[in-house]
Amino acid sequence: MPRIARLYIIQVIIGFGLSTVFVGLLLYLNVGKLWYLVSHTSGGLFALSLLWFLNGVVFAGVQFGISVMQLADDNNSGGGAKHDVPVHDTEPVSVAVTARVN
Repeated sequence: MPRIARLYIIQVIIGFGLSTVFVGLLLYLNVGKLWYLVSHTSGGLFALSLLWFLNGVVFAGVQFGISVMQLADDNNSGGGAKHDVPVHDTEPVSVAVTARVN
């Protein structure tokens, strides 16, 4: 399996794990009377599953984005503007100039 596919699967698992913790905390803390709405309405479990799934998609996307951006830092030996390496050597050169007086 390619490294990027393995990385994606791991980040998706982490994202959905974070979603489980997040939705669990929302229910435990009863934010916006969410526990009451889920437990006392007919579509509560469907709404809860949508909340978990959509938060999982968001958290997995953020996890994957962060990990891909960190890959660039791991592979480069410092990268671009972090080093003060001059592009051109600038040494003064003497130039003879003759002037005409009218």
